[in-house]
Amino acid sequence: MSDKSGEFGAFVAGFLVGGLVGAATALLMAPQSGEETRAIITEKSIELKDAASTAAEDAIARAEAAAAEARAYAEDMRVKAEEAIAKIQKTQTEAVEEIEEAAEEAVEEVEAAEEA
Repeated sequence: MSDKSGEFGAFVAGFLVGGLVGAATALLMAPQSGEETRAIITEKSIELKDAASTAAEDAIARAEAAAAEARAYAEDMRVKAEEAIAKIQKTQTEAVEEIEEAAEEAVEEVEAAEEA
């Protein structure tokens, strides 16, 4: 998952740098007045800002989804761990009871053998 987010970050950075370089080249090469150039720069900067905002919102949404998924997985693992602990405790209790019963029977057999 970290590779995907790294690739996405590289894509966004490349997109923004490419957009800036392309916009700067287009502005410098185009035969326009200064006022037209400023208007184009303003328009392009708004477009780039909107694109960056959209990319940031997408990244935030993906991060929130990943966090929710991680929380759900952690909760599932916690429940499974609690169930395993309960099962182990039950098995331990049953084993102790069996040992106590066997010990009592052994004591009774020894006492009966001593009386005989």
